[in-house]
Amino acid sequence: MKLNTIKVLAFLCTIFILYLLFWPVSIDPVAWESPKSKGYTGDFEKNNRLDGMKYFSIEEYSEPEHIVYREGWLYAATKTGAIIRIREDGKGLQKIANTKGRPLGFDFDNEGSIIVADPLYGKHGGLLKISNFENGEGDINLLTDKVENTPLNFIDAVVVSNNGIIYFTDASQSTKAKEIGDVGRAGEIDILENRSTGRVLEYNPATKKTRVLIKGISFANGIALSTDEKYLFINETGKYRVWKLNPEKDQMLSTKEESQFAEVIIENLPGLPDNMMAGKDGRLWIGLIMPRNNFLEFSADKPILRKMAMRLPAKMLPKGAGYSHVIAINESGEVVEDMQSDSITYTNITGVTETEEVLYFHHLNDEKAIGWVKKEDLGF
Repeated sequence: MKLNTIKVLAFLCTIFILYLLFWPVSIDPVAWESPKSKGYTGDFEKNNRLDGMKYFSIEEYSEPEHIVYREGWLYAATKTGAIIRIREDGKGLQKIANTKGRPLGFDFDNEGSIIVADPLYGKHGGLLKISNFENGEGDINLLTDKVENTPLNFIDAVVVSNNGIIYFTDASQSTKAKEIGDVGRAGEIDILENRSTGRVLEYNPATKKTRVLIKGISFANGIALSTDEKYLFINETGKYRVWKLNPEKDQMLSTKEESQFAEVIIENLPGLPDNMMAGKDGRLWIGLIMPRNNFLEFSADKPILRKMAMRLPAKMLPKGAGYSHVIAINESGEVVEDMQSDSITYTNITGVTETEEVLYFHHLNDEKAIGWVKKEDLGF
C-alpha cells in the first residue's frame, strides 16, 4: 500500500473517531447500575410454547401494538393511526377511527368510548376520547395534553377504572416523540439515554384535572389495575422491572425515594417489558418485546459509549434481536406463565389479550396479522 494511501486512511479514521467523540447529539446519557442479566434460566428457561401460534389477517394494517377485547370484537391500534376492530374469529374487519398520529395504549370507559394514548397526535400528543364509532368513523376529542402547564411529550399506555378515573403513562419528559416522528425510534433513544423522566398520571373526567402520581421511571410503559382496583402495575422498560403503586397518595411520589405507596415487585427481567394487560384469575400479561441488549448492559455505567452510539445511523443503533416471549405474573410479582419461541416470525410481541378461550398477541413486527393460540392447547 502506498504511503499516501495510508495517510489518507489514517486521516479518515481520525475524522471518524473525532466525529464519534464530539459531534453534537440530542441526548445526554447518565450512568446507572444495571443488574446482571441471569438470561433464560429459572422461571424464564427457554421453551417452545408459542410454536403453535396461528394467525388471521388484518389486511393493509400493520403493527397492532395494543389490542383490547370487548363484546365479541378485538380492537387494535395500528401504525398508520387507524384504530380497527375485527371479530375474534378474524372476520368483519372495520376501521372505526384514525387519529392521524400513532395510537398506542387504549381502554374503554364506562360509556363505551375509547380512551387513547397517542404521542403523535396534534402538537405533541395527548390523551384522546373516541366516541360514536358504531356507524362509521368516531368522533375524536382531546382530553388532556399537559399537566401543570407542561406538555405531555410521550403519552403511552392507558387503563380506566370502574369509577371513571383514567390512569396513563408518560414514557418520557425528555424525549419528544412528536419531534422525532417515530415512536419506535423515540423509545430507543430514551432507553439509550436512560434519564428516567417517565411518569404515571391520573386524569379525572369529572374535574378535567390531571395530576402526576409518580415520576422518575425509565420509560414508563404498560399499565394495569389490580383485581380490586386498589393498585396500579407499571412496566419500567428501561430498567427491566415492574412497579406496584397505590394511587391514593395525594402528593407526587418518586422512584428515587422509598415509599410505602410504591414498590418494585419483579426486576431483572430477561427482556424489555412493554404492554401490560390484566387477564383471567389475577394474571398480569407482559410482552417482552426483545431480549436484553448486550451493548446497553455493557455501557450502563459508560454514558460516553451510548452518546457515541447515538452518532451512528439509526439502522446501526445497537438493539436486541427479535424474539418471541411473553410472561404472566400474579399481583405479588411471581411468574405464573412463561411462553417463548425462537422459530416463529411473529417476534417483537408487545403484549397479550386474554379471553375465555384464546390468547391474542400484540406486536411490532412486519406481520400484517394478529397471532393467537387456544388456551387449551397451552394447558390452561
